[in-house]
Amino acid sequence: MFLRVSDLKQYVYCPRVVYYQYILPVDRKPTFKMDHGKVSEEELKRLEKRRKFKKYGLEGGVRHFGKWISSGKWQLNGKIDLLIEADGQYFPVDFKMTQGGVRENHRMQVAGYSLILEDMYDVPVEKGFIFLIPEEDVVPVIIDNRLKERCEEMLSKIRKMVEEEQIPEATPARNRCTDCEYRNYCRDIW
Repeated sequence: MFLRVSDLKQYVYCPRVVYYQYILPVDRKPTFKMDHGKVSEEELKRLEKRRKFKKYGLEGGVRHFGKWISSGKWQLNGKIDLLIEADGQYFPVDFKMTQGGVRENHRMQVAGYSLILEDMYDVPVEKGFIFLIPEEDVVPVIIDNRLKERCEEMLSKIRKMVEEEQIPEATPARNRCTDCEYRNYCRDIW
């Protein structure tokens, strides 16, 4: 069963989001943040094409926007906002419309992209980036073995949840629920 890289991000944020997407595919209401992020990403792509690679600590490279990638080994696929190819190395970049810095769910998403890229190109991927749109800040994400192992464990947990069709506990961070597109379905919380 193929999973999406975004499932990793969502599962860390709140596992119920992934549950609703796979087990109870219900209508969801896009949030303001989701809609605003899409518009901002388009503008960012336009500007990014003119920028130098200095923000990423690279001398140069080739940018690939919106590249679909897939791994049979990991049964995982996704669409990278930006893939930088430089000197035989690959650097996944994920654009985020968020304030407050890079969070664990963002790191997990970049780690998922790295697993796929390593399988596709047979080269280690040791670094990725999160581009924080509001601050126009690039934050490096070191992709070490520990992060990759956690990513693998997360993929196993997601697959088990889907196979067993067992609703997981909601996130303990209830402030996340207020902007959730699935909040109407979590009646045990609201």
